[in-house]
Amino acid sequence: MGQKPRRWVLAVAAAALIASPLGAAALESDACLDCHGDAEAVGEELAIDPSAFDHTAHGEMGCSACHASVTGEHPDDGLAPTKAGCKDCHPDVADECAATGHAGNVACGDCHNPHAAHSSREVSGNDMNRTCSACHGDNEMTAAHGSWLPQADLHLEMLPCVTCHTASEDYVITLYISKPAVREGAGYTIFELADYEGLAKLAKGGDIGSLIDTNGDDFVSLAELRAFSVAPRTRTLRLKGMLMPEVVTHNLRILDNRRDCTFCHASGPEAMQTSFVALPRPDGTTYDRMRVEKGAILDALNGTPDFYMMGATRNASLNILGLLILAGGLVLPVGHGALRFLTRKNRR
Repeated sequence: MGQKPRRWVLAVAAAALIASPLGAAALESDACLDCHGDAEAVGEELAIDPSAFDHTAHGEMGCSACHASVTGEHPDDGLAPTKAGCKDCHPDVADECAATGHAGNVACGDCHNPHAAHSSREVSGNDMNRTCSACHGDNEMTAAHGSWLPQADLHLEMLPCVTCHTASEDYVITLYISKPAVREGAGYTIFELADYEGLAKLAKGGDIGSLIDTNGDDFVSLAELRAFSVAPRTRTLRLKGMLMPEVVTHNLRILDNRRDCTFCHASGPEAMQTSFVALPRPDGTTYDRMRVEKGAILDALNGTPDFYMMGATRNASLNILGLLILAGGLVLPVGHGALRFLTRKNRR
């Protein structure tokens, strides 16, 4: 009896799809998720998380865009739903993959869940790496990179694999809010990415963005970053920065400058000037980005005091102080030498 209303809704959705294409995709998807959003109704294999699917590009297109054979009589019609191939909509990506070592070893669905397909701007670098490590073990990759990369384990933790294993040339620093975590056997404080629920508690039910964007203008200034690090309710949190590609390619080509330390460890590259704070969404898997004032990553004291990148992070005040110390150290020997030169006749 419980399934009859669901089938009736699906039939109405199918009729709406034919009669009015505009807006029908959302209605149709809601009808599909009425069953497929319930693992008990359809089983774990066919279950879809509505919170992860609704705001994806695939969710906006509607279920029938990929499953065109589904009718208003589904599932009683006995027809197996057709599935669109990824190449039907993404031929360029498919061609890129076909020229890599992934071809013949993995399918698109092995790395990408079509019902939770998000852009690289919406997912964390940690989640990206978890996808890669499903096939490429952490220990194996640490050993492979350690043959030429100093502190390979630290680099692999702080960088998404696609930062180097992609031909993307447009990069930014994404800052993720991290919280202290208790991990058995660890003799030091471990930090993990903070989730929406934890930040919502700190925000006391308000917008979690207010924890760092105190004036609510959807822009994080250097002053707000500094306040975030010292404010009583957020001072236990940290900012984990990751160098992220704005557009991820699938050709896995490693550009020559990826093996150049100055690609990251220098203050000149544009990537070091542009940064965002990533705020977790209620769905628990994706993020919204908020732009940060230019140059925040370079300023160790007034920008991101909990994020330091050797060779890139600087502080103007400390630079001036260092120059004054050097100048002061030169006064005595230079002054002494000049005085001896000026009084050389008297000394004779």
